[in-house]
Amino acid sequence: MTEPQDPESSTRRLPTVEHGGALALDQSASAASYDPAPVKEHGGGGAGRFWSARRIPAGLLALVLLGGLGLLLYDVAAVRADHPAMRWRRWLADELARRPLDNVWVLVGAAAAAAIGLWLVVLAATPGLRDVLPMRRDRPGVRAGLDRTAAALVLRDRSVEVAGVQSVRVRMGRGKVTVRAVSHFRELDDVRADLDTVLGTGIEELGLAKPPGLSVHVRRPTRKG
Repeated sequence: MTEPQDPESSTRRLPTVEHGGALALDQSASAASYDPAPVKEHGGGGAGRFWSARRIPAGLLALVLLGGLGLLLYDVAAVRADHPAMRWRRWLADELARRPLDNVWVLVGAAAAAAIGLWLVVLAATPGLRDVLPMRRDRPGVRAGLDRTAAALVLRDRSVEVAGVQSVRVRMGRGKVTVRAVSHFRELDDVRADLDTVLGTGIEELGLAKPPGLSVHVRRPTRKG
């Protein structure tokens, strides 16, 4: 059984070309020689990001609130039945009555509660699911998304088919695709130009609602030893 390939580092060995009995190890990159390949814009319907259900934060908050409110309700019912209040509630009431508002622990507790509340508000107001890239909505009522890892695999497979490319690392961001290739023969500028063309076409064929920019860097393999 074969192991899945890492989208960040995949190597495809090609025949090497030697000059004078030694492999040329030119370390110069051709990234500055070309501008990123332009990506065509489509007039199809746009698509917003997918929203996460936030099940884990919502579940944890529900458990904490359920436990705290249940314990408080039990203690109030016990006091109404002429039983003494629980020790923790008496201790908390005494501490709040004795400590002023500018006490360090009061300020720390207030800051922690505010931070947790702000975190929950951010979770509720942001979509999440950053690993899912929305695709164009060419048909009404149909929404599709593409996983960033899968998109990086597609672009990496396109890259290793370019002549002269020995290995490729693809970093798929939401707004930019960074490709770092190692070329062991052909001119670096020629390899970079072919990668610009191939990857520009590949990004267009992914069908993303907001096609990311493209940054390609090509270099020679490092000298071993």
